[in-house]
Amino acid sequence: MDRYRFLRPRIYIDLLICVFFFGSRTVLSFQLLLAMKVSGVSDSEKMTGETAIPSDSVNPISQSGVSSGDNGPTKSRCGMADSKGTSKSGPQSGITSGVDKPVKSRGTTAETQRPIRTHGRTGGSSGPVIGVRGRPSVSAIDKGKSIVSDDVGKVITFKDVKFGPHEDEIRFRLIHFWEAWNVQTKVLIGIEMLLIDEEASVIQGFISYGRIETYLPHMKAGCTYRLNKFYGSKSKTVYRIADSDVTISFSWNSALTALEDSSICFPEDRIRIHGFREFDGASDLKGDLYDYIGHIKLVNGKVPTDSILLDEGEIAVSRRVELHVQTHDDPVMKLYLWDKAAFEFIDKFKASRGTARVILVTTLNPKRFGGVLSLSAMASSRVFMDSDIQETLSYLSWLNSNLDVASRVNAEVITKPEPATLGELFAYMNQASSKVAWFECTATIDDVVHGSGWYYIGCGVCHTKATKGPTTLMCKKCGKSEIVGVAQYLTRLSVYDNNDQAVFVVLGDAGEELTGKKASELVEKYYQVNDNIEGDHKVPVPQAMIDTIGQTRKFIVKVSKHNLDAKTQTLTVTKVLPPDAAGPEDNLEGDVDVIGDAEGVGNAAEFGKRGADEIESEGVKRAKCG
Repeated sequence: MDRYRFLRPRIYIDLLICVFFFGSRTVLSFQLLLAMKVSGVSDSEKMTGETAIPSDSVNPISQSGVSSGDNGPTKSRCGMADSKGTSKSGPQSGITSGVDKPVKSRGTTAETQRPIRTHGRTGGSSGPVIGVRGRPSVSAIDKGKSIVSDDVGKVITFKDVKFGPHEDEIRFRLIHFWEAWNVQTKVLIGIEMLLIDEEASVIQGFISYGRIETYLPHMKAGCTYRLNKFYGSKSKTVYRIADSDVTISFSWNSALTALEDSSICFPEDRIRIHGFREFDGASDLKGDLYDYIGHIKLVNGKVPTDSILLDEGEIAVSRRVELHVQTHDDPVMKLYLWDKAAFEFIDKFKASRGTARVILVTTLNPKRFGGVLSLSAMASSRVFMDSDIQETLSYLSWLNSNLDVASRVNAEVITKPEPATLGELFAYMNQASSKVAWFECTATIDDVVHGSGWYYIGCGVCHTKATKGPTTLMCKKCGKSEIVGVAQYLTRLSVYDNNDQAVFVVLGDAGEELTGKKASELVEKYYQVNDNIEGDHKVPVPQAMIDTIGQTRKFIVKVSKHNLDAKTQTLTVTKVLPPDAAGPEDNLEGDVDVIGDAEGVGNAAEFGKRGADEIESEGVKRAKCG
């Protein structure tokens, strides 16, 4: 104690009290305070920590600071949540992280010698950094918070991205992102993205399912970002949306930051337009997906005008819009929009009051149905119309200057299916490379197959077979517990041509085209004549159908998946052409929906998907609901 003899009595008494109650550790801290007092260090210098600590002072126990937590997100102009916080342990520099657990020293807060690691903090001048470090996914307590990285790599462009892990930084504009689903299991795999850098190079990005909640809340299409640390994975070989063989995958230590440096110029979008010939050459190859632009000829079979009325209820159920489109004076094609693309089109079409004429759809899959070239939207597809972007605006200007060309339809109607005999259809079914297709087949009706009903009771909206509830009819597809049942054709015909015989199943509107009568009218007429018959009675085959025996007609038949799997040779009729008709110019599918490639969308009618041979008529009884 002799070394404290020069102190004033009051300080000496305080020191004795500290030794008695708190032990020697506090004495050391007190000694440090005294040394600073004796040397003349000011209070402001102690708070800032900028004055050097004397060499005989005690070293801090921990080199990590303690975070003060998240003071609440503030949304920036590009949609990133900017989490602001204040450290208790002094100034901060560099990009922060949030994985190391701080070790608290007793009685003092240690001075840090590296960037402070904290949850929910901003790093750098370009906005908050979002990412995961030190673990593969975000725990429940961390959801919605920023977990960031403290390392910044060198800046590279997309052309420098190779396979394998990268410690580098890339800067890009997020053009578009969408959900990726497993078609078979209906399981969400992750988020796919389309990115473009300042050199106008385009690459595909991917965020796995376990990291969606970390990044998705901070992503906004059209905004610019920096990404530190990522993995260059091999791009998929089917349905590619970018030329690069590498996909940028967010990894366990990736850090995403909003880029607010206005000096960097990124292109707004990337459009790759193909015409009829390019799509024709790429059909059914499942290769790269390109964009289409043209003018609208028909919307669900109707000419677009300011008075057009679309059945939005049916569109909501089928989740599909069918367009006839044409580019300049090229052949007319069918364009199928599914799910999000379909609803996006309907919203824009309604906003234009039915007057929109130009359409551009991105990332389309060209397919052939019975020799007919059609374009089908994918999950990555976007819809632009009229003056939405420069490309549609330029085409609209051309259209207004060339109305005479736009009004002409190429004489070679591409919706005409390939003709085939029964023998050729059977041969096609046995080919290993065959796909679902539509053909035009001329055959003579020999008889109506007996032992099965000729109609079924279906939903009045989607035509799916109705199921019986306790007191009403229900539709599983529409999800409604009470529907109006409507009789629909499901008639088996025995047919033949010069060399072969077959069984055709006539569905829906095709039956009306054959007989000239609606199935519902024939059923209702029967009960009106026989009003004493109960509702469970089976309605016999009507005379209108029997009168078709002996007729030679042209049928549009579908070779379905069940035909290709060699389960049956029964063929589904989707359309019956009028006598001496040159060929169909409109809907090949009739009542049977075409299944699109919208990655897991179950939007085909029940009968179109399962095939006529799998449909059970179950006695085809009278509908009790109308």
